[in-house]
Amino acid sequence: MNELLNLAVNAHGGLARWNKVKSVKIAASITGAIWFVKGKGDALKNIVMTIDAKVERLVTDFPGQDKRSIFEPDHVAIEKADGTLIESRDNPEESFKGQQRETPWDDIHVAYFCGEALWTYVNTPFLYTHEGFGTEEISSIQVEGETWRRLKITFPDHVKSHTRQQISCFGPDGLLRRHDYTVDILGGATGLNYASEYRNVDGIIVPTRRRIYAYEGDYQIVREPLLVSIDMGEITLN
Repeated sequence: MNELLNLAVNAHGGLARWNKVKSVKIAASITGAIWFVKGKGDALKNIVMTIDAKVERLVTDFPGQDKRSIFEPDHVAIEKADGTLIESRDNPEESFKGQQRETPWDDIHVAYFCGEALWTYVNTPFLYTHEGFGTEEISSIQVEGETWRRLKITFPDHVKSHTRQQISCFGPDGLLRRHDYTVDILGGATGLNYASEYRNVDGIIVPTRRRIYAYEGDYQIVREPLLVSIDMGEITLN
């Protein structure tokens, strides 16, 4: 690990503690303009996610709906609570090709986008220590009187995420302040993902609030609309 990644990993609880975690269970509400643009409104307003810490897998349960989605990089399934298959799709990323901004999504599109996004978010910054990831500290920035050190991350091809190169911005305390990226399956749409309201969950320091906006030019925030809002309630480490 380079010095900045080491600082960040330790600030978020340390690799020794994280390596004991198999999965993270999170009660959450995910809302924002993007879901309405895609015709899915409040589809993720009341969910429970189980995010694997070792392999890329995320299961989303929908309380009261007898439904769950299972995201893996090359396969997404929608099931009933008892495991009865409702629908599935192999190579789900392919189904986004040719879509326009207002192309409506089905449940599998939602599960894939949520899966690749939240798996990355919840596993940050520990994910960056995995084999195949490239990390490089780039120039720092000043934001509201605070210096944010920036880590450019190059994802390996086998990991599905928003795009191959992303930037994580860390405050002087080593905690993630913002995650900057574009989104390939949204035609390169931009994202500034602000992380805040940290909570100590059994030794792992987790940001329980995220607000995601578009940006223009040199990371200049576009405040309207709020693209995605993520609020986390109960969090359990398994």
